[in-house]
Amino acid sequence: MEHEFRVRWYQRAFHQAFVQRRYDRFIEVAHRRWGKDEVVLQGTRELALKRPASYWHCLPEYAQARRALWTAVNPRTGRRRVDEAFPHDIRETTDEQGMFIRLTNGSTWQLIGSDNYNTLVGAGVAGVVFSEWALANPASWGYIRPMVEENGGWAAFITTPRGNNHAKSTYDLGCASDNWFAEISDVTRTGALTQEQLDESLAEYQALFGIDFGKALFEQEYFCSFSGAMIGAYWGGEINAAEKSGRIAPYPLERDETGKLVHPVHTAWDLGKAVNNPIWCFQVIGGVPHIVDFYRPESDDLEEWCLWLDGKGYHGTDYVPHDALQANWGAKRTRKDMLQDLGRKPRAVQKVAVADGINAGRETIKVARFHGGDDDRAGRVALGLDGLRNYRREWDDDRKTFRDNPVKDWAEHIGSAFRYLGLAWREARATEKPPEEPRFPVERTINEHIRALSRTRSKPGYGQ
Repeated sequence: MEHEFRVRWYQRAFHQAFVQRRYDRFIEVAHRRWGKDEVVLQGTRELALKRPASYWHCLPEYAQARRALWTAVNPRTGRRRVDEAFPHDIRETTDEQGMFIRLTNGSTWQLIGSDNYNTLVGAGVAGVVFSEWALANPASWGYIRPMVEENGGWAAFITTPRGNNHAKSTYDLGCASDNWFAEISDVTRTGALTQEQLDESLAEYQALFGIDFGKALFEQEYFCSFSGAMIGAYWGGEINAAEKSGRIAPYPLERDETGKLVHPVHTAWDLGKAVNNPIWCFQVIGGVPHIVDFYRPESDDLEEWCLWLDGKGYHGTDYVPHDALQANWGAKRTRKDMLQDLGRKPRAVQKVAVADGINAGRETIKVARFHGGDDDRAGRVALGLDGLRNYRREWDDDRKTFRDNPVKDWAEHIGSAFRYLGLAWREARATEKPPEEPRFPVERTINEHIRALSRTRSKPGYGQ
């Protein structure tokens, strides 16, 4: 059976490469109203009918998937978008609650969210689409990738820019690889909107979000600008400055002849819920914080987290939020007690307002050094840095300004843990072991010290 879909001329390169499987990876950075979801939905249907397997369409948040795609109606046709992409004549069953479709040839298609990726079981997954990739949790692709590769599948990333974050890195990777289709489609290239329509959109953005914020958002969404930080980000500008100044670079972990770390690695935790508790790992060397590692547990097993840290030799002080002193997770004992039982050294960070913690994090980023490069440790730190770039304030539509509280998404806990690091590293600096001074035997007198120094200075070659 045939299902017609009219491809616009500026969609053609991506659509043909996608449905003909010329590549294994695809990224389309396109302006608002380009038709990104529509193209990949139609293309996924073609691929699913050719190869029976499981296919996922991932949005940043699971709750967002229902209103953005599952129940969304095409205003031009009056039909649900999902029904246009997967007509009922090719379906065997439909699960409205689970947003799941089984096709007559055995393929399945499902809407998922990057905020619950670790609950997925993907036997047979042959293709995944990441919609609005710039806002998604980048760890979701790391989790899903082995499933796709095991089945010789594909992955497509579609997005508009949101600052210089992981979407930009993905696009740069795509441009450098022969295994990727990578394309930027801004409105000047496509000509999809008239100047009058663009002027109207800019006016609407500025009326809704203010002059500066509205213009920046307009340029991101229509001109595909990666420049600057994510709008509303607390620390995006500081992270970009750290990168430009060369403070994101390889920093080896120095060890002595026994293999023990010369400088202790301390940790900063966000012990909130039983899951999603990122941990920043840092050293203080010469009075400067070095961010040497980042750990984001995939389980709620506290013992497993401690074993990971122990295995790395990270045995410094564990800086935890003040509420770690309270019993939680259904236990009578505090999380601090549990950490101590597991051989860790927890210490509660001073309790301050969120705004003060954010400011401490900002000032820390201005002086900190972050491990970068190509090794696994650098990859983990890069994930943490993406979280810091995406840690941002909520927008108040009524007041046309940002609220004081952070957006509650995948980056919030990463940012919260760094707030604690910002409040803790100076205390770690105060306990840093100072360089050893030359020592003289206590029985020497001051005159003997002077004579010894004089003899040293009189030796041939001294001072040369």
